[in-house]
Amino acid sequence: MFVIDVLNVYIMTYIGIDVSKDTLEVAFPSKEGYRNQTFGNTPKGIRSLIQKLSRDEHHCVMEATGNYSALLIYMLSRAGIVASMENPLKVKNFSRVMLSVTKTDKADARLLALYGEKMNPTPYRLKSDSLLILRQKRTVIRQLRKQLTASRNLLHSLEVLPMVDSASKSAILKVIKSLEKLVGKLEGELTHLAKSEYDRQMKALTSIKGIGASLAAALIISTGGFTYFDNAKQISRFLGLCPTYQQSGTSVNVKGHINRNGDSSLRAQLYVASWSASQHNAACRKCYLRLRERGKSGKVAMIAVANKLIRQAFAVVTQNQLYIDGFESNLIHKS
Repeated sequence: MFVIDVLNVYIMTYIGIDVSKDTLEVAFPSKEGYRNQTFGNTPKGIRSLIQKLSRDEHHCVMEATGNYSALLIYMLSRAGIVASMENPLKVKNFSRVMLSVTKTDKADARLLALYGEKMNPTPYRLKSDSLLILRQKRTVIRQLRKQLTASRNLLHSLEVLPMVDSASKSAILKVIKSLEKLVGKLEGELTHLAKSEYDRQMKALTSIKGIGASLAAALIISTGGFTYFDNAKQISRFLGLCPTYQQSGTSVNVKGHINRNGDSSLRAQLYVASWSASQHNAACRKCYLRLRERGKSGKVAMIAVANKLIRQAFAVVTQNQLYIDGFESNLIHKS
């Protein structure tokens, strides 16, 4: 229940928090095991929780639950309380290892506290205000695009009918036009904000053939301007672009599929960008052709190209220089 930080010589107590839309189920370690308490997932409720926490003693652990955990992590960070937001899949796998069979809010909160004790998760670094705004815009754009695709599909399903109701078709066309206008407006605002707040990173990233302004902004949003990770491999793992490995005895079988954790939208953007990069980016094209000559499938080769783009992106941003097509520094190879 208690972990000693040797470097700072103080004891950290892990607090598990199960986050839902309306409530926070919190597990506090005690001599008897854990003591649960429920707080409202509101500014008032979170302030009440913070009053029971210490900057020097407590480390809160929760699952990343999108908007439901956003206010909590923001207020904890502003209050100086150490907190970690973990991938739900990692917590689920930990639950299986611990043979946990009870699935309630109280049990989940206790499991998160135990997860913190055993796994010592990395503290969450709060995004800047500009990153929070960029992230919101990107989330809204992604949802509007889904609605736009659904509306276009609905229109197509009507147009193939032998008789189409003109009023229904007109209504759908208005919705499509409105969504297209909103998406275009928000994308313009997102790109403008990204360029104004992260001008250096945007210029470096868009100097890479295959990475446009939209993908560059998405990479900045997900990586905190490339400050959340120490190397490119960590970013690939975070985005779910690393191949999975299976080992039995002395034999190792490498599977071509990826683990698919992380941001699926950004992963899809990178995969699309890899097609352009495989044609116009010298290093990416070389990588693609080499793998195809070895008999690898086009999909496996494209995933490798996507990882190559991440290494190039990490290198130009951390080295603070534009990308020169055909030239690769040692950092690009090692990161």
